[in-house]
Amino acid sequence: MYANVRSTPSPHPQAYHTPGEYGSQPSVMVPAGTVYGPPGMGHHPQMHQFHHGGRGGRRGHVAPDHRVAIRSPLLDEFRANKSRKWELKDIYGYIVEFSGDQHGSRFIQQKVETASGEEKQRIFDEIVPLHALQLIQDVFGNYVVQKLFEHGTQTQRTLLAKTMEGHVLPLSLQMYGCRVVQKAVEYVTPDQQSTFVQELEGQVLRCVRDANGNHVIQKLIELVSPERLTFVSAFRGFVYELATHPYGCRVLQRCFEHLQDDHIRPLMDELHKHVTQLMQDQFGNYVVQFVLEHGKPQDRAVVVSKLRGQMLHMARHKFASNVCEKVLVTADSESRRLLIDELMAPRPDGLSPVLAMMKDQYANYVLQRALTVVEGEQKEALIANIRPQLMNMRRYSSTFSKHLTSSEFGVLTTE
Repeated sequence: MYANVRSTPSPHPQAYHTPGEYGSQPSVMVPAGTVYGPPGMGHHPQMHQFHHGGRGGRRGHVAPDHRVAIRSPLLDEFRANKSRKWELKDIYGYIVEFSGDQHGSRFIQQKVETASGEEKQRIFDEIVPLHALQLIQDVFGNYVVQKLFEHGTQTQRTLLAKTMEGHVLPLSLQMYGCRVVQKAVEYVTPDQQSTFVQELEGQVLRCVRDANGNHVIQKLIELVSPERLTFVSAFRGFVYELATHPYGCRVLQRCFEHLQDDHIRPLMDELHKHVTQLMQDQFGNYVVQFVLEHGKPQDRAVVVSKLRGQMLHMARHKFASNVCEKVLVTADSESRRLLIDELMAPRPDGLSPVLAMMKDQYANYVLQRALTVVEGEQKEALIANIRPQLMNMRRYSSTFSKHLTSSEFGVLTTE
């Protein structure tokens, strides 16, 4: 959703990632065309473990009763007989076992999409309520439960969500359970959404910092009415910590994206106190960029004011340089003019800021960005500053040639 701000290859892959790029877990848990997930990974220790027939425990785990289920003859036949045209009615009585098997899970998921109401009810009755929690946490079973939320009736969705009540926190922290919680949030009633929120309220910061739980918090912020998101107030006093956290920075961005101003104003005001530090943070810089792109004019103005007098310093910083590029693109014309004037102003030591930026592995990208947005007489002045430096550098030095390969700089030597 948010494109890379570099117009040329950046020396560091930090040019404004989409919020979901951190970590190994995508925000959309079941990509289009995928009907079962990759095997592996253990369960959250608070939740019940489920063993698949014939495979034993994952990562050396054993069931609490130390027994391993044996695959039924029907499942063995299903896995071996690919020529037979299998239907859902052929596996009635074995839905739970098939849901926990890689091939059986894929079969059920595909069939549920076009199943009749009666067929879906038969599947539902075998899973809910006795085996729902078991399958929600299962590497393959969780996808079957997600399909029930997608294709079930509202009554079925409500009953399925009720089996999760009282367990929302541990499910949200579990690798597979968190996916089902997110899917449930999309389909349950507003009252059930509120129940989920209430269960997480006392542990929301724990969830935000968790590799699985943060996705649940993001989904709730995206889909639940702001007046029901009572846990957002828990972020106050922790904005800097969240903005500099690999998962917390995503959650803050979702707050700024989806919540109304009266809900986020305390968070935004707290953010403004730390803007200079956040620009230079590997995660915080994304939050500042998000404010520049989507924030209100007064919030963007705060960022601009913090950059005034600091453009050269920030442009040479690995992470802040991304903010410098973004501000040149998003600022109003007068603010942009002042920032670019600053880049051309001679330094007290007599050195040229333009030359320093051209030689720098990060700042040269900021200078290139300035060339793409500068206008009128200021553009002529900037080009006049760059062209002689560029020619001399190319004539006498190869040290910095790798920074001078862009079309923005190249055109200056050919005009």
